Parts: sequence; structure tokens; C-alpha cells
Amino acid sequence: MQATPALELWKVHCQGEQGHVLMSGAPEIPGGTLLEKMDHLNHVDDRLRRFVTREPRAHLAQSVNLLVDLVRADADAGFIVLQADRAHPMSGSNCICVVTALLESGRVAMQEPETIVRLDTPAGLIVARAACRGGRCLSVSLENVPCFVEALDVALDTRAWGTLRVDIAFGGVYYALVDVGQIGLSIAPAQARALAEAGIAIKRQLAREVQVQHPVLASLSEIAYVMFRQEEAPGVVRTCTTLLPGRVDRSPCGTGSSANLAVNFARGRVREGDGILSRSIIGGEFRAEVSRITVVGDRQAIVPRVTGSAYVYGRETLFQAADDPFAEGFVLSDTWGSQVDLLG
Repeated sequence: MQATPALELWKVHCQGEQGHVLMSGAPEIPGGTLLEKMDHLNHVDDRLRRFVTREPRAHLAQSVNLLVDLVRADADAGFIVLQADRAHPMSGSNCICVVTALLESGRVAMQEPETIVRLDTPAGLIVARAACRGGRCLSVSLENVPCFVEALDVALDTRAWGTLRVDIAFGGVYYALVDVGQIGLSIAPAQARALAEAGIAIKRQLAREVQVQHPVLASLSEIAYVMFRQEEAPGVVRTCTTLLPGRVDRSPCGTGSSANLAVNFARGRVREGDGILSRSIIGGEFRAEVSRITVVGDRQAIVPRVTGSAYVYGRETLFQAADDPFAEGFVLSDTWGSQVDLLG
């Protein structure tokens, strides 16, 4: 059998959300920074992303984290999140998966009881502290990039739910945060499909009506995800991030939890040192805390610390046969939902 390239992946999940790690075999991605490399994947050549994230080699409910050659001296590794729709600059659950795979594979030397791992991402440098014992990475606490509120209580007039009040915040990517009661649903497994479809519909409308622009990173200028939330108790929130073309995050979502923390800080509900427990639709948990206060451009911002655990459960080798008719993958609405046209 002649097949090229051979891509080596570690299969990892973080609180149920699959974040496989592409350890070796990927081609070099052009660009002097990870943001430039991400832009190349999104706007110039996305064949690798399609190959590893779509059928017949993959499925909707997963991400693949592409490890890339280092471009900055203060990082131990660099990665870009590849998903079904595009490459994304940052993801908390995927970051935890990457740290776990790097340490348990030996690619980054493990120190017990704690290893510090510095990760370069298109959104900036992430510093992670991993609790380690017996060759295992037990949990990861990551200091996210600075996060801030773009706008609070944006009025979005919808046909299906009337006027929604939406908070817009940056948590590593831009989020629209919506209290789930406004759309008459709750965050529960039985309502996952309805939540996914509602989130994509709201994202579509926001793309037409609301503009965002990161004050420093020019390429970050779109609302990537809609996160639904419902408060369960003081300091405890149930979250549900929706992703293209129509699915929900299985984890509590690290960047979404960071965006929600920034909203709570802006509203005066949390201060430096305070935290919120985020629970996912299936009960997984992240702890998000205000590590410190900073600024981004002219914005007041916080640096969140997000803590969670990931689990390595297998390895996989992908080959690309020269005559494979589906080298760039495909999607079908029977499993990917009715919004597959959004993927391009």
C-alpha cells in the first residue's frame, strides 16, 4: 500500500469533548506566527483540516489539534485547533487535551508533582500548570489569554424568540452568551439538538447584525460561538456552547467559561481571586477563576485560570492514498444536521 502522508494522532477527550492531538506527519504550515499559520489554513489551503476533521476519517463531535513547529522561544509547543468549519485560535478543552498528550507521550518532559507547559496559540501564549503523578497528567490549570467584554445586553430581535438580550465577550475567541430561558429551553441532554439548532440560528443572525474586532489581533473579527447558560446556584453555571454546523460542546468549554467569567467581572459579580464552577450539558466540570486584571488595547480585561482534566484513550494513524476520491472529506445532513451548507 502506498499512502502519504502518515499522520499520527493521540486520541484524547476533555470531560467528554474529543480533542485529538496530531502529533506528527503534518506538512509545514506557512506563516511567521501561529495567527498567520491559522489564516493560511482558513484562507489559502484547508486540505489538511478537511482531511482530519470530516468523514470518512472523522465525525462531527470532535476537534483535531495540530501541533506546529515553534515560532517563539518562550513556548514549549504550539497548536492550532482544527474543527469542521475552520481553524480556530484557542479552545480551553483542546488546550487541556494538548497538555495531557504532550506530557503523557513524553514530548514535553513531565515533572511531578507539577509541570509548567507554555503553549503558543494564534490567540497568544497560554501558561498551563499540570498536576502529575505516576506518569499521568491528572489535571491542567491554564492561564488563558486576556479576556474582556465587547458589549452587554445587546438587543437581538429574532423571529422565533422575540427580543433576546445577548452579552458579547472575548474568551480566546468571541462568544455570544445567552441565558437559555430566553429561548424556552433548558441545558439537558434531551434538548441538545434543539439547543444546537437555536445556537446556529442566533449565530447566523449575529453575523449579519453585530460586528466585533479584537483591539490587537486583526484576524479575530467574528463571533465564533453562541453559548447558552443557566445559573444553578450562586457561583455555579450550566453551559452549552453550540458549534457549526449544529452540535453542542460536550465539555463546559474553557474559552466560553472565560468569556462568561469576563461578563460576570464586568457586572461586578466576581472580583480578582473569585471563581465560577461551569458544568456542561453532560455534567463535566471546569473551574474558572479571575487570576489577575489587565488591559488589552483600551479595554479592561481579566486573565482567567481554567482547570479541568483530560484523558488519553487511544492512538490512531491516518494514511492518505494518492487515489482516495474523498481526500478532502465530506459531510452529510443525516449526521451533520441541516446546516451543512454553512461549512462550505
